[in-house]
This record gives sequence, structure tokens and C-alpha cells, in this order.
Amino acid sequence: MNKLCLLGLLVSLASHSAFADTQADALKQKNAFVSDLLKQMTEAEKIGQLRLISIGPEMPQPQILKEIAAGRIGGTFNSITRSENRPLQDAAVKNSRLKIPMFFAYDVIHGHRTIFPISLALASSWDMDAIATVGRTSAIEASADGIDMTFAPMVDIARDPRWGRTSEGFGEDTYLVSRIGAQMVKSFQDQSAASPTSLMASVKHFALYGAVEGGRDYNTVDMSPTKMYQDYLPPYRAAIDAGAGGVMVALNSVNGIPATSNTWLMQDLLRKDWGFKGVTVSDHGAITELVRHGVARDGREAAKLAIKAGIDLSMNDSLYGQELPGLLKSGEVSQQELDNAVREVLGAKYDMGLFDNPYRRIGVASEDPADTNAESRLHREAARDVARKSLVLLENRNQILPLKKQGTIALVGPLADAPIDMMGSWAAAGVPRQSVTVHDGLRKAVGDRARILYAKGANVTDDLKIVDYLNFLNFNHPEVEVDPRPAAAMIEEAVKAARQADVVIAAVGESRGMSHESSSRTSLEIPASQRALITALKATGKPLVLVLMNGRPLALSREREEADAILETWFSGTEGGNAIADVLFGDYNPSGKLAITFPRSVGQIPMYYNHLSIGRPYTPGKPGNYTSQYFEEPNGPLYPFGYGLSYSRFELSGFALSNKTLNKGGKLEASVIVKNTSQRDGETVVQLYIQDVTASMSRPVKELKNFQKVLLKAGESKVIKFSIDENDLKFYNTQLQYAAEPGEFSVQVGLDSQAVEQQSFELL
Repeated sequence: MNKLCLLGLLVSLASHSAFADTQADALKQKNAFVSDLLKQMTEAEKIGQLRLISIGPEMPQPQILKEIAAGRIGGTFNSITRSENRPLQDAAVKNSRLKIPMFFAYDVIHGHRTIFPISLALASSWDMDAIATVGRTSAIEASADGIDMTFAPMVDIARDPRWGRTSEGFGEDTYLVSRIGAQMVKSFQDQSAASPTSLMASVKHFALYGAVEGGRDYNTVDMSPTKMYQDYLPPYRAAIDAGAGGVMVALNSVNGIPATSNTWLMQDLLRKDWGFKGVTVSDHGAITELVRHGVARDGREAAKLAIKAGIDLSMNDSLYGQELPGLLKSGEVSQQELDNAVREVLGAKYDMGLFDNPYRRIGVASEDPADTNAESRLHREAARDVARKSLVLLENRNQILPLKKQGTIALVGPLADAPIDMMGSWAAAGVPRQSVTVHDGLRKAVGDRARILYAKGANVTDDLKIVDYLNFLNFNHPEVEVDPRPAAAMIEEAVKAARQADVVIAAVGESRGMSHESSSRTSLEIPASQRALITALKATGKPLVLVLMNGRPLALSREREEADAILETWFSGTEGGNAIADVLFGDYNPSGKLAITFPRSVGQIPMYYNHLSIGRPYTPGKPGNYTSQYFEEPNGPLYPFGYGLSYSRFELSGFALSNKTLNKGGKLEASVIVKNTSQRDGETVVQLYIQDVTASMSRPVKELKNFQKVLLKAGESKVIKFSIDENDLKFYNTQLQYAAEPGEFSVQVGLDSQAVEQQSFELL
């Protein structure tokens, strides 16, 4: 080693040591501050810090202010403007005995005022820069409204699309969800959760919420330890390792024990094994629900179970306040257990910078925006860019897309002009009237160069019971409007428009309430009213483009046959209409890839690409008898994980490994040439999968281990390289040891999970 290299190494080591010393000093200061404050607090004040209440009609503001001043509330959620939060903070830091500041939380999932595409759509971008933009922009907007914490990211693995909250997560794959979850945490919190433009991330729902039985919300989860550790737990761990300051606890039970009272989950795994030092938050009313779960006799026992398990903040639940004094007096809950919970709440407030400046994100009244919903507060350019990247082109027969901005275009469908549906579930402080609909986007794109004929064509659904249900979920502002005209008359109007047009665009799918919390479905089909419309449009013989809006995979076998092109747009946010028009007319070349498998029918569920190897697999093209398959319809997915078309054509060639063996501790390189063989610049995602061919237990047929999104000019080629080491080969065995086993490994590369090229190597 030369002197220059040695000097550089010494400087690097010294810098690392200084950083570690600084972190240690900061932690000591925090612990000393929190310990000193704890000594000054009464029992009632400590219990008050564990109370997280929802702003709403159940407690009017005058009562809230009294409770805060008395030290009986630690934080609130759903108060989302500076003018709302300032008096609450005043009550805490000006009128309470110890002046402990409040914190303010909100469900900022995929945007705050600017609404970005839903999380499932974001994952379909496979673009980490776009993900970072969403997290950072969301934090900037929410912190500007006085919000300190978000209940996000939601990293529950979802493999049953009947579950309504599929829309809220990042799909089916452990690796992809883990990467996105970690990136969202870093983007929300930026360099420090104390930054005035940062939000503390509270990852959710811990744990396994996406695996609820039957896809039915709030249901039970029963899962083997190996599946749990291998597939479902890593995304939470990734978010925590990325620095998430909080964890929201799931409503479901895990192998018979509700997460809210699950000592193994909250103490042994989260605190001891993973070393989590942040604050835990119950989900809404979850402590009271322990009685209905059948593990607590009454509210007193529920409160005892929750705090002993390690639930710090009680969300919208009064049991801690009611029951902890008696439990402490009887000795059933120790002072240490109470202090442990309070210490984490105070520590989170410290990390958010609130003790240093309680008004860090609220600011002063003179600086409040004159119009909270002002157009100038939105980030439209970023929203449009991210939305375009999230759209997935599923079908494009005869290259019907992109369309020309000429002639006559018929735009039909109940979602063609639906501003509230554009925003999707959990749209935070988004304002529907600021959404660009498909209708708006198309008209703006074509200007006076083409004629657009619009007809609604159908209601989202003609089932009034479903309409009532969806509107009950949004009882303050009913979202699903029913056109009273007969269904036949609405279809006739749409068909008339279609016959006059050169091409028909049908915006169909789900209303946003159909892909939401508490909106589990037994069917994955587009509602019958819309299916009848699509069939009638097909019968006109005019080219038919389906623009799908939905928050889950849909069963599209019939629609696939009827449509000439299908564009999956999810719920694409504030700028969705412009982004959709950009892709339809070719101003943007689609590059999205599915982050979740689309089954052919609901009967195939669960269907996900990385299933375990089995003894009698079905092989396409061979007899199906006595193999694992369904005999009524073709097997395999309708659209596989990682799938998505482009207006460009891409080919892979020259796939090679740098070595046929890999020593433990070593590395090998996988390389492949990707070429844009078309006349149009475009982006694609090169995906790397690995299969452990023979192991001590059955292993998946393949697992995503890396990917690269690459932009290629027309005719351009590029060599894509992936590094593979022992860590990429590790898994949890039956003893829950995380290790790689010697033997053969298959490396697969492709532009989706199904069409892959393959090479093998041996781990020695």
C-alpha cells in the first residue's frame, strides 16, 4: 500500500470514528434529557403521554385544549393545518405543567396535498429516484402544514388481491417491497427526523397484515415461521434498519395472538432481535379490540396485555387512561413498564426536534398560507413525471398505441371524468377539484387538433347495495354517484359516440373506495355494468383502448380478448389525467412493470411468481393429469410479476457469468446485453432472479435479487452487470438460521419474471 492510500485509509477511519463518537454523544444527551424529564413527571402525566387521539366530533376543541393543558394527551392525528395545530401546541407548551410538546401525525401515504399514484403504482415504476421524489415531496408538503409524523410506509406483502389494502402497499415481492420501504423511510426523514421539512416515518402494519386469511380485512394470520421470516418480515426490518422512528402495530392476530398483545412479536423480535429503539403505536382502537379477539376478559386486562407487550402509544383508545392507574396501584403493571413506554414517546418527540422547538413545523401565524389549498403549494410537475413512470402497458395489438392527435376520439366510461377516484385511497389532504381527470388530460393534449366525444356509458356498478356500502365508508362526502338513466340508454349513448369515432378509449375499473381499507372483494372482475359497456363498444368494430383504474390486480381474461390495447393506470393521482394522455399519445414511452401478479380468475389465488418448488409441477404443453393445475382454464398468470410493454422493443443477449463457481465470501458477476431494437428511445427494467436448486428444504422457483432500470436510445445496446455474493443466496432454514447452503444455483435474467435466460453456478 502506498503512502497516499495509507493516508486516505487513516483519514477515513478517523472520520468514521469521529462520526461514531458524535452519535454516541448525541444518544447520551438524549437519554439524559428523557431520564431527567421522567423523574419530574407524575403518574398521570406519564399516562397522558401514551394517549394519541383523533381530531374529530368525538372530542370538540375546547375539551381537547383542557385535556392537553392537564397533560392527558401526548399527540393527535388528523389535524392537518398550522392553524389547527398551533392552539393545541400552545396548550401543551404554554399551559401544561411540564411544557411537554405535542406531536401531530397523519396518514401521508402517497402524497399530502399533491397526490402521487397509489403505492402499488409507485412500485410498478421500479424507479427508486421516483420513489425518493414521492417521499421527499410528501414530507415537505406535510411538514409545511405542521405535521410531524406519518403512518407510513405500508410494507405489508400482499399476495391475495381480494384484500382492499393491496392498493396501499408495494406488491407481492419481498425484495422489491424492502427496497422501496427503506427508500421511503429515508425520503420521509431525510438526513434527520428533526429537520423542519422531515416527517418521522412509522412503518406499518407490524406484522403480516397482508396475509389475512381469505383476503378479508382484520382477519387472522396463521403462518409457518420459515415463511414469516423469509417472505413477510424482511420489509419491516428493512424500514427499521433505514431508520424508521416508529412502528404501527397491526390489527390482526399472528398464529392466534393479536399483534397488540403479542410479546414475542413486540419484545423478542422487534426490540431484542432487531434492536428497535423507537416508538410503537397501536392501530386505531386496537387495544379495546383485544376483548373481541378473545384474549382479554375486559378493558382492564386489555390495557395490561398491551402495555406489557410493548405498545407505547394508544391510538384513539381510552383504556390506558382508564385502567393504568389501577393496574399500577395493584402492581399488575410495574412502574418500569410504564416508564419504558413513556421513554419511547418522549424519545420520539426529542428525535423530531420538538423539545428544541415545539413550533418547528407549525411556524408563526403570520407565515401561514393565505389559502391552504393554493395551487402554488402543489408539485404538479413531479406528480406528472412519477405518474407516467407508474403506468403499465399490458396490451398493444397491432401497435394501436400511441394514438395520433387527430380525427375523432370517443372517451367513455364511468371513470373518465372522476376527479376523486384519480386520487385513490388514503389521499391525505388532496383536493378532488385539483385532480386532472382522463377527460381533462385528453382535451388538453389534443387541443383543437382532434374532436373528443364523451359519454359516461355506465355506472361504476348497478348494484345499489355496493353503492350504499362504498358511500357509507365515505359518509361525510359520498363518492359514488349513480346516473339514474337506464343502463341500456347509457350504453346506447356510448355506442353512438363510438360509431362516430376513429378510436374508442374506455376508462373502466374500480372506484377508489373499492380498493381501500375494509373493501375486500370476493370477485376480481370489473363490475357487470362496465363489462356490458365494454362488450357493446367492442361490437362497434372500432379500435378499443381500455384505460384501467384500480388498486388491485383484476381478472381481465375477457377484457384482454375484447380490447386492442390495455393501459393499467392504477389511481394515478393529482396529475393522473395528464400522465395518461402523455402515454396514450406517445409523448411519453411507458416503462412500468407489474409489482404484483395478475391472475386469470379469483380461483387461482394465491398466485405469486416466487412460489415453492413442488413434486408435481404443471408444465405448459404437456398433459396436465396428476400435476398441480386447474383444469377449467389455462394455468399460470394472465400477466406475470415484472411484466410491462413499451413502445420500444428490447432484446437480451450474451447472458454470462464471470465464473461457474463461487467461494463463500467471494463474488461473481452476471452480465447481459440489452438492446433497443426499435426506432424509438425507451426505458426497460432488467431483472435478476436466483433459484436455489437443491437445498435442505423446498425453495422458491426463483426470487428477485436485483434489477436495473435502463434508458436506451433507438438501436442502442448496453451491458448490464449484477454482482452476486453469498448474501444473495442466504435464506432462513427450518431452524431459522440465516445462511447459504453449498450447491447449485440458477441465475435468471429477463424483462419480466417469466421470460428469462438462465445460467448456473456452484456455491462451494
